[in-house]
Amino acid sequence: MGTFEGIILGIIQGLTEFLPVSSSGHLVIFQELLGISATGVTFEVMVHFATLLSVLFVFGHDIIRLAKNALHRNQERHFLLMLLLGIIPTGLMGVLLGDFFSKLYDSPLITGFMLLVTGCILFTLYRIKPGQKNEETMTALDALLISVAQGIAIIPGISRSGSTITAAIWRGLNRETAVRFSFLVSIPVILGATVLELKELPAVGFTMFSGGMLAGMVAAFISGIVAIRFFIKLLAAGRFHYFAYYCWFVGLLVVCSHYLF
Repeated sequence: MGTFEGIILGIIQGLTEFLPVSSSGHLVIFQELLGISATGVTFEVMVHFATLLSVLFVFGHDIIRLAKNALHRNQERHFLLMLLLGIIPTGLMGVLLGDFFSKLYDSPLITGFMLLVTGCILFTLYRIKPGQKNEETMTALDALLISVAQGIAIIPGISRSGSTITAAIWRGLNRETAVRFSFLVSIPVILGATVLELKELPAVGFTMFSGGMLAGMVAAFISGIVAIRFFIKLLAAGRFHYFAYYCWFVGLLVVCSHYLF
Protein backbone atom coordinates (compact mmCIF):
# COMPACT_ATOMS: atom_id res chain seq x y z
CA MET A 1 0.00 0.00 0.00
CA GLY A 2 1.35 3.35 -1.03
CA THR A 3 1.27 6.52 1.04
CA PHE A 4 -1.53 8.08 -1.03
CA GLU A 5 -3.76 5.01 -0.72
CA GLY A 6 -3.07 4.83 2.99
CA ILE A 7 -4.07 8.47 3.48
CA ILE A 8 -7.32 8.06 1.51
CA LEU A 9 -8.34 4.91 3.36
CA GLY A 10 -7.36 6.45 6.69
CA ILE A 11 -9.50 9.52 6.05
CA ILE A 12 -12.48 7.36 5.07
CA GLN A 13 -12.06 5.27 8.22
CA GLY A 14 -11.64 8.27 10.50
CA LEU A 15 -14.64 10.15 9.16
CA THR A 16 -17.09 7.27 8.92
CA GLU A 17 -16.07 5.75 12.27
CA PHE A 18 -17.62 8.67 14.13
CA LEU A 19 -20.09 10.37 11.79
CA PRO A 20 -23.48 8.60 11.92
CA VAL A 21 -23.17 6.97 8.51
CA SER A 22 -21.77 3.51 9.43
CA SER A 23 -18.06 2.94 8.82
CA SER A 24 -18.61 -0.81 8.33
CA GLY A 25 -21.33 -0.12 5.79
CA HIS A 26 -19.11 2.21 3.80
CA LEU A 27 -16.31 -0.35 3.88
CA VAL A 28 -18.60 -3.00 2.37
CA ILE A 29 -19.96 -0.61 -0.27
CA PHE A 30 -16.54 0.83 -1.12
CA GLN A 31 -15.04 -2.59 -1.72
CA GLU A 32 -18.02 -3.81 -3.74
CA LEU A 33 -18.37 -0.79 -6.02
CA LEU A 34 -14.66 -0.47 -6.74
CA GLY A 35 -14.05 -4.20 -6.93
CA ILE A 36 -11.19 -4.19 -4.44
CA SER A 37 -10.29 -6.70 -1.78
CA ALA A 38 -9.95 -5.96 1.91
CA THR A 39 -6.89 -3.90 2.78
CA GLY A 40 -5.73 -6.52 5.23
CA VAL A 41 -6.09 -7.08 8.92
CA THR A 42 -2.84 -5.30 9.76
CA PHE A 43 -4.02 -2.00 8.28
CA GLU A 44 -7.47 -2.39 9.87
CA VAL A 45 -5.92 -2.93 13.30
CA MET A 46 -3.77 0.17 13.01
CA VAL A 47 -6.46 2.55 11.78
CA HIS A 48 -8.83 1.24 14.47
CA PHE A 49 -6.19 2.05 17.04
CA ALA A 50 -5.75 5.51 15.48
CA THR A 51 -9.49 6.25 15.79
CA LEU A 52 -9.33 5.13 19.42
CA LEU A 53 -6.62 7.74 19.94
CA SER A 54 -8.98 10.33 18.39
CA VAL A 55 -11.58 9.65 21.09
CA LEU A 56 -8.95 9.78 23.83
CA PHE A 57 -7.64 13.09 22.45
CA VAL A 58 -11.04 14.81 22.31
CA PHE A 59 -12.45 13.38 25.55
CA GLY A 60 -9.23 13.05 27.49
CA HIS A 61 -10.27 15.75 29.95
CA ASP A 62 -13.47 13.83 30.74
CA ILE A 63 -11.52 10.62 31.30
CA ILE A 64 -9.12 12.41 33.65
CA ARG A 65 -12.03 14.05 35.49
CA LEU A 66 -13.78 10.71 36.01
CA ALA A 67 -10.56 9.04 37.16
CA LYS A 68 -9.74 11.82 39.64
CA ASN A 69 -13.21 12.37 41.10
CA ALA A 70 -14.96 8.98 40.93
CA LEU A 71 -14.11 8.20 44.56
CA HIS A 72 -15.05 11.61 45.91
CA ARG A 73 -18.01 12.96 43.92
CA ASN A 74 -21.37 11.30 43.38
CA GLN A 75 -21.77 12.59 39.83
CA GLU A 76 -18.53 11.11 38.50
CA ARG A 77 -18.97 7.88 40.46
CA HIS A 78 -22.50 7.40 39.14
CA PHE A 79 -21.52 8.19 35.55
CA LEU A 80 -18.55 5.82 35.68
CA LEU A 81 -20.87 3.06 36.90
CA MET A 82 -23.24 3.79 34.01
CA LEU A 83 -20.33 3.49 31.57
CA LEU A 84 -19.35 0.14 33.06
CA LEU A 85 -22.95 -1.08 32.72
CA GLY A 86 -22.93 0.18 29.15
CA ILE A 87 -20.15 -2.23 28.22
CA ILE A 88 -22.06 -5.38 29.19
CA PRO A 89 -24.84 -5.73 26.56
CA THR A 90 -22.55 -4.70 23.70
CA GLY A 91 -19.89 -7.17 24.83
CA LEU A 92 -22.38 -10.03 25.16
CA MET A 93 -23.89 -9.29 21.75
CA GLY A 94 -20.46 -9.21 20.17
CA VAL A 95 -19.47 -12.55 21.69
CA LEU A 96 -22.76 -14.38 21.16
CA LEU A 97 -23.82 -12.90 17.82
CA GLY A 98 -20.46 -11.95 16.31
CA ASP A 99 -20.34 -14.87 13.86
CA PHE A 100 -23.87 -14.13 12.65
CA PHE A 101 -23.16 -10.43 12.19
CA SER A 102 -19.89 -11.12 10.38
CA LYS A 103 -21.76 -13.04 7.64
CA LEU A 104 -23.78 -9.91 6.88
CA TYR A 105 -20.61 -8.15 5.72
CA ASP A 106 -20.72 -10.23 2.54
CA SER A 107 -24.00 -8.62 1.44
CA PRO A 108 -23.99 -5.05 0.09
CA LEU A 109 -27.77 -5.36 -0.30
CA ILE A 110 -28.26 -5.86 3.43
CA THR A 111 -25.92 -2.94 4.04
CA GLY A 112 -28.05 -0.78 1.75
CA PHE A 113 -31.24 -1.68 3.59
CA MET A 114 -29.59 -1.08 6.96
CA LEU A 115 -28.45 2.38 5.83
CA LEU A 116 -32.11 3.13 5.10
CA VAL A 117 -32.90 2.01 8.64
CA THR A 118 -30.14 4.24 10.00
CA GLY A 119 -31.66 7.16 8.11
CA CYS A 120 -35.03 6.51 9.74
CA ILE A 121 -33.41 6.30 13.18
CA LEU A 122 -31.58 9.60 12.70
CA PHE A 123 -34.63 11.39 11.32
CA THR A 124 -36.53 10.80 14.57
CA LEU A 125 -34.21 13.38 16.14
CA TYR A 126 -36.03 15.99 14.06
CA ARG A 127 -39.11 15.38 16.22
CA ILE A 128 -37.66 14.38 19.58
CA LYS A 129 -36.16 17.00 21.82
CA PRO A 130 -33.31 16.24 24.26
CA GLY A 131 -34.33 15.72 27.87
CA GLN A 132 -32.83 16.90 31.14
CA LYS A 133 -31.03 13.78 32.38
CA ASN A 134 -27.35 14.30 33.05
CA GLU A 135 -24.39 12.28 34.32
CA GLU A 136 -25.87 12.07 37.80
CA THR A 137 -29.53 11.41 36.93
CA MET A 138 -29.33 8.97 34.02
CA THR A 139 -30.42 5.48 35.06
CA ALA A 140 -29.07 1.95 34.73
CA LEU A 141 -31.84 1.20 32.24
CA ASP A 142 -30.68 4.16 30.13
CA ALA A 143 -27.13 2.80 30.05
CA LEU A 144 -28.22 -0.75 29.21
CA LEU A 145 -30.57 0.29 26.39
CA ILE A 146 -27.96 2.59 24.84
CA SER A 147 -25.51 -0.32 25.01
CA VAL A 148 -28.00 -2.59 23.22
CA ALA A 149 -28.27 0.04 20.48
CA GLN A 150 -24.48 0.02 20.24
CA GLY A 151 -24.45 -3.76 19.95
CA ILE A 152 -27.00 -3.72 17.13
CA ALA A 153 -24.68 -1.37 15.26
CA ILE A 154 -22.33 -4.30 14.66
CA ILE A 155 -24.62 -4.90 11.66
CA PRO A 156 -23.07 -3.19 8.61
CA GLY A 157 -25.10 -0.16 7.66
CA ILE A 158 -26.27 0.59 11.21
CA SER A 159 -24.34 3.53 12.62
CA ARG A 160 -22.87 3.10 16.10
CA SER A 161 -22.71 6.79 16.92
CA GLY A 162 -26.11 7.44 15.37
CA SER A 163 -27.76 4.58 17.22
CA THR A 164 -26.28 5.42 20.61
CA ILE A 165 -26.96 9.16 20.37
CA THR A 166 -30.54 8.58 19.23
CA ALA A 167 -31.14 6.01 21.97
CA ALA A 168 -29.74 8.45 24.53
CA ILE A 169 -32.00 11.27 23.33
CA TRP A 170 -34.98 8.89 23.29
CA ARG A 171 -34.22 8.08 26.92
CA GLY A 172 -34.26 11.75 27.88
CA LEU A 173 -30.56 12.56 28.20
CA ASN A 174 -29.45 16.09 27.43
CA ARG A 175 -27.20 16.60 24.40
CA GLU A 176 -23.96 17.00 26.34
CA THR A 177 -24.45 13.82 28.36
CA ALA A 178 -25.64 11.89 25.31
CA VAL A 179 -22.48 12.80 23.37
CA ARG A 180 -20.18 12.15 26.30
CA PHE A 181 -21.70 8.76 27.08
CA SER A 182 -21.82 7.69 23.42
CA PHE A 183 -18.14 8.35 22.78
CA LEU A 184 -16.76 7.25 26.14
CA VAL A 185 -18.63 3.95 25.99
CA SER A 186 -17.16 3.40 22.51
CA ILE A 187 -13.62 3.27 23.93
CA PRO A 188 -13.81 -0.31 25.30
CA VAL A 189 -15.66 -1.40 22.14
CA ILE A 190 -12.98 -0.07 19.78
CA LEU A 191 -10.23 -1.30 22.12
CA GLY A 192 -11.81 -4.77 22.32
CA ALA A 193 -12.13 -5.00 18.54
CA THR A 194 -8.50 -3.91 18.18
CA VAL A 195 -7.28 -6.54 20.65
CA LEU A 196 -9.22 -9.26 18.86
CA GLU A 197 -7.73 -8.17 15.53
CA LEU A 198 -4.24 -8.16 17.02
CA LYS A 199 -4.47 -11.93 17.38
CA GLU A 200 -4.47 -12.16 13.59
CA LEU A 201 -1.24 -10.23 13.07
CA PRO A 202 1.16 -13.20 13.45
CA ALA A 203 -0.83 -15.10 10.83
CA VAL A 204 -0.28 -12.37 8.26
CA GLY A 205 3.44 -12.12 9.01
CA PHE A 206 3.42 -8.57 10.39
CA THR A 207 6.98 -7.43 11.08
CA MET A 208 7.11 -3.66 10.61
CA PHE A 209 5.10 -0.58 9.71
CA SER A 210 5.00 0.51 6.09
CA GLY A 211 4.88 4.12 4.96
CA GLY A 212 1.32 3.68 3.74
CA MET A 213 0.24 2.20 7.06
CA LEU A 214 1.74 5.03 9.09
CA ALA A 215 0.20 7.60 6.74
CA GLY A 216 -3.17 5.87 7.12
CA MET A 217 -2.92 5.95 10.91
CA VAL A 218 -2.11 9.67 10.97
CA ALA A 219 -4.93 10.39 8.51
CA ALA A 220 -7.41 8.31 10.54
CA PHE A 221 -6.37 10.05 13.77
CA ILE A 222 -6.73 13.58 12.37
CA SER A 223 -9.92 12.92 10.43
CA GLY A 224 -11.36 11.18 13.48
CA ILE A 225 -10.84 14.31 15.58
CA VAL A 226 -12.42 16.46 12.86
CA ALA A 227 -15.39 14.08 12.60
CA ILE A 228 -16.03 14.03 16.36
CA ARG A 229 -15.97 17.81 16.66
CA PHE A 230 -18.16 18.27 13.59
CA PHE A 231 -20.53 15.65 15.00
CA ILE A 232 -20.84 17.55 18.30
CA LYS A 233 -21.47 20.90 16.58
CA LEU A 234 -24.24 19.52 14.39
CA LEU A 235 -25.95 17.85 17.33
CA ALA A 236 -25.74 21.05 19.40
CA ALA A 237 -27.26 22.99 16.50
CA GLY A 238 -30.13 20.52 16.20
CA ARG A 239 -29.08 19.46 12.69
CA PHE A 240 -28.09 15.90 13.41
CA HIS A 241 -31.00 14.57 11.38
CA TYR A 242 -29.35 15.93 8.22
CA PHE A 243 -27.31 12.74 8.11
CA ALA A 244 -30.58 10.87 7.55
CA TYR A 245 -30.80 12.25 4.02
CA TYR A 246 -27.28 11.06 3.25
CA CYS A 247 -27.99 7.56 4.60
CA TRP A 248 -31.21 7.35 2.59
CA PHE A 249 -29.44 8.49 -0.58
CA VAL A 250 -26.57 6.01 -0.25
CA GLY A 251 -28.88 3.20 0.89
CA LEU A 252 -31.24 3.69 -2.07
CA LEU A 253 -28.28 3.89 -4.43
CA VAL A 254 -26.95 0.55 -3.18
CA VAL A 255 -30.32 -1.20 -3.24
CA CYS A 256 -31.21 0.09 -6.69
CA SER A 257 -27.76 -0.80 -8.04
CA HIS A 258 -28.21 -4.36 -6.76
CA TYR A 259 -31.47 -4.88 -8.64
CA LEU A 260 -30.63 -2.90 -11.78
CA PHE A 261 -27.09 -4.13 -12.49
